[in-house]
Amino acid sequence: MTRVATEPAVVLSEPVPRVRLLTLNQPKLRNAMTEEMTSAWIEAMASVRDDREVRALVITGAGTSFCSGADLSWLDLAPEGERTPDRLRDKMTPFYQAWLAPRELPFPVIAAINGPVVGAGVCLALACDLRYASPNAMFKTPFIYLGTHGGMGITALLPEVVGDARAREMLFTGRDVHAGEASDWGLVSRVQDDVVQYSIEIAATIASAAPIPTRLTKKGLEQAKAGLAAAINWESLAQPITLATSDLHEGIAARKARREPLFTGH
Repeated sequence: MTRVATEPAVVLSEPVPRVRLLTLNQPKLRNAMTEEMTSAWIEAMASVRDDREVRALVITGAGTSFCSGADLSWLDLAPEGERTPDRLRDKMTPFYQAWLAPRELPFPVIAAINGPVVGAGVCLALACDLRYASPNAMFKTPFIYLGTHGGMGITALLPEVVGDARAREMLFTGRDVHAGEASDWGLVSRVQDDVVQYSIEIAATIASAAPIPTRLTKKGLEQAKAGLAAAINWESLAQPITLATSDLHEGIAARKARREPLFTGH
């Protein structure tokens, strides 16, 4: 699938200080994960990861869709020798890793789901720490109705968020899950008319928190998946780190003075 490149496939902006907004910008393709989009995405992820000023990231889609999933049209153009299982695995593994990068970023990532999100696009949303949806949002995982197995971690990410029974229903029926039902299931935290602006406001709130404990909390939530003992072991290491920061003293002083704290990350 190709198009004339008139605008960047991914747009990275700074709507408020310490917050970045990443917009998937191929609306005519419903923000499909094309090779062009994937290359731009990898560059954008590297940019925000290396920017020490960033404390939160919002991801959304241009136009009426969040993301329509992986673009598999290249299969029709690939030489027959490139369509063997081992060659396809070599291509898909880095593709998965690239689009699941929000899980590896050290700060919270918010998905502002502005419209339909399909297939691998659902995995991208699930890779984010928080998800908010517009009333027009719709989730769909039709992998087996396209003749393929789900990828990009869907069999782990979806049950983790909505539970095993609901994940099985979505994967086996491929049916549409609209915003209200997604909210009831916990697939999104809230439905908002202006979901991008709302997500930016949430990101700004997160960005005002102390960055060191915020980053450690994101890592701690991953550690805790191994069980209570692992969580306690992590917290016994992470909390003393935060107790030794100057931001702790700033937080206490601000609370006593009934003012907003100014955290510096030290």
